[in-house]
Amino acid sequence: MILSTLRNRFVPIALGLLLVALLIGWFAGQRPDRSPVATSSTTLIVTPRATLTDTSPTTRGSRSATSGKTVSSDDLPSGGRRTLYLIDQGGPYPYRQDDSIYQNRNRALPAQPRGYYREYTVKMPGGSDRGAHRIVLGRDGTAYYTADHYDTFRRVLR
Repeated sequence: MILSTLRNRFVPIALGLLLVALLIGWFAGQRPDRSPVATSSTTLIVTPRATLTDTSPTTRGSRSATSGKTVSSDDLPSGGRRTLYLIDQGGPYPYRQDDSIYQNRNRALPAQPRGYYREYTVKMPGGSDRGAHRIVLGRDGTAYYTADHYDTFRRVLR
């Protein structure tokens, strides 16, 4: 009787805890692909210093979110220019999440296969954490800047 009661109460709890431990172990083992971005063979777009332009409205989830929105690398915040420099040098990056795969889940950038885009933190003056500013780099060297944690992007003209 006592053994039956213990089994009925503790076996489901033990199985639930085992499932949670397995899930935590599985998620902890999911490391992003850390293959380097080819920057040495990348063709950079060099343009004269330009001001920020906004020629079309952007909505979250729009596949053409970057059409008409550009920013010169010279007009990026100092942290953005520093991040581009680190990307061109191949690192080292200030955060372990830098140079990880950007999955483009909200489809704000043009659709590409998984692993095409990589993300990098833009450190802002006075910030105590990673903040919302990022540079996302396509495999072809096209760079995008977001100041609102991936809601909208501007193509970086370099």
